[in-house]
Amino acid sequence: MTTADFQAQIINLSDYIDGFALKYTRNKENAKDLAQETILRAFLNRDKFRTNTNLKGWLKIMMRNIFINSIRKKSHQMINYDSESYKVINGEAFNFTPIDQMMEGQIISEIEALADDFRVPFQMHLEGYKYKEIAENLEIPIGTVKSRVFQARKRLSERIKKN
Repeated sequence: MTTADFQAQIINLSDYIDGFALKYTRNKENAKDLAQETILRAFLNRDKFRTNTNLKGWLKIMMRNIFINSIRKKSHQMINYDSESYKVINGEAFNFTPIDQMMEGQIISEIEALADDFRVPFQMHLEGYKYKEIAENLEIPIGTVKSRVFQARKRLSERIKKN
């Protein structure tokens, strides 16, 4: 298949791509971005497409992977702990309102109120340690670390909702 044929087929499938992107994102603007990214990646990876392969399926898998990776990037925002504050690091300027500062104080006091078994692994996780590193430092199994971090999150969430 020539490059022109490949591009023509992708352009003919643009309505399919747009519709499928909308199913993933449920937002027109995000769907447009996802569809454009999928088409761009398809053009850039044309050499990886095998002739006699289902182009729709190839594009669908590519779109799914792009979508999943974008969600992973958004979900991997780090919470940075230092003696001054908890801040969500996402590349934007920190603009704390008075309510944010009150919540920050409440979160800090709730974390400090956790039992050491939960507080220590949770704080290490907030500081950026990997589960494996926490397990090695505290000399406990990695499953226990994961469980304690999860339980700490759950308890903090419940306590903050009550207040």
